[in-house]
Amino acid sequence: MKILVTGGAGFIGSHLVDALIAKKHRVFVIDNLSTGFRKNINPKAKFYKADLTNYKLINKIIKKERPEVVFHQAAQMDVRKSVENPLFDAENNILASINLIKTSHENKIKKFIFASTGGAIYGDTKNRPTSEKESEWPLSPYGIAKLAIDKFLNYYHEVHGLNFTSLRYANVYGPRQNPHGEAGVVAIFLKKMLRGEQPTINGNGKQTRDYVYVDDIVNANLLALKNFKKSGIYNVGTGKEINVNELFWEINKHFQNKFKEFHGPAKIGEQKTSCLSYAKIKKDFGWQPKVNFEEGIKKTYGWFKKNHA
Repeated sequence: MKILVTGGAGFIGSHLVDALIAKKHRVFVIDNLSTGFRKNINPKAKFYKADLTNYKLINKIIKKERPEVVFHQAAQMDVRKSVENPLFDAENNILASINLIKTSHENKIKKFIFASTGGAIYGDTKNRPTSEKESEWPLSPYGIAKLAIDKFLNYYHEVHGLNFTSLRYANVYGPRQNPHGEAGVVAIFLKKMLRGEQPTINGNGKQTRDYVYVDDIVNANLLALKNFKKSGIYNVGTGKEINVNELFWEINKHFQNKFKEFHGPAKIGEQKTSCLSYAKIKKDFGWQPKVNFEEGIKKTYGWFKKNHA
């Protein structure tokens, strides 16, 4: 198949491109390199340096290339930046995504697979692990934007017959992670510690997240492609809550526990809890996480030590 991956120079997108090319798909990438890196792009993928907010150019590229499938991974990914500048976030994560969906439909793509968020879309919930049936009350413009696109995709499916899968990722980590945004805490800690710098835990460190390894995320995307005609929204997480203090100590093991647990001020408005149920995607696609937290941190540490020491 001919496949477009937006954000294919980024953390998750580049891993996805590698996996698609390994399966002999023809892949082209659109990325503005604002947070991604050209070196991440598989040499077998065709690359367009373009910003998704340049609607005329994006429409021209898609009309020229005519992909059968779109994986929309590109985003303004920094939750805190979305709070500081919600207009910028809306332009990049809502308006640009709507244009991409619209032009994809007009060019008769067969499947649209979207990188949504489970970590930021539900807000603080009492029911954890949280299922897709939970009401969404995001606590950031970033989460609101992802929810808006989930709704637009459902509209295009119901009214125009667009096949789509929206994958609501938990907090993804792994090799090539760019240390931006809330989910970047693993990369932030590793980079600091490899430089011999003391990392800072915001607040009391008891805020929890569901950390899922990037290879498991890629596998969920491949299964969404395999289950071609099945449309819907799916959480992709591990069902396990890990707080920031626990995360710090797991990483610190690889530094012989030489760093102390140092706390700074809490971030105002920071979400306190996040943990996703993966029961639906397991039932429909047969997906479940394969890389446990300890193994994932070990692999990520190894990559950062080699590439960022």
